[in-house]
Amino acid sequence: MTSVFGPDGKQTACTIIEAGPNVVTQVKTKETDGYNAIQVGFGDKTEKHTIAAEKNHFAKANTPAKKITREFRDYSIEKNVGETITVEVFTEGEKVSVVGTTKGKGFQGVVKRHGFHGVGGQSHGQHDRSRAPGSLGNSSDAARVMKGMRMAGRMGSDRVKLKGLKVVKIFADKNYILISGSVPGHINSIVYILK
Repeated sequence: MTSVFGPDGKQTACTIIEAGPNVVTQVKTKETDGYNAIQVGFGDKTEKHTIAAEKNHFAKANTPAKKITREFRDYSIEKNVGETITVEVFTEGEKVSVVGTTKGKGFQGVVKRHGFHGVGGQSHGQHDRSRAPGSLGNSSDAARVMKGMRMAGRMGSDRVKLKGLKVVKIFADKNYILISGSVPGHINSIVYILK
């Protein structure tokens, strides 16, 4: 995260994302594949960790093997195989959506996971109930815990899409894009920016 000062002196918190260069590794059309899409690759992969099928696939685009390949359907900009897509497809001030995987936090209790406040105070004999979930269900009628009960469990590692984030600044020479606010995921994680 960083911050940028606007012309009015207002400070905006931003996330720096390296968005490219991305190479078009395959173009799919309605006639050959049944739908229109482009496949984009990011980040070079060593030859040692590349299987033969990947080598042949990326050889058609005259590019080294890529770590990440993703498909974008109904892409509006016409690109051919082997061409690059840079941050210049975005403009400053436009709204974008960012898709990523949130930080994994492991097994967490109800206070951290759901914001519970615990049961009562520390007096009247309740010496170990400050972070407990409290009652879980009915007595003899249902005699079970109902589905959807908020309890302790695994937290994080969810695929999240944040919509309406503003592109604050673009550095075309370094392929950096500054997006207002935070984006999902840890440092150096992979995210997808959608127009």
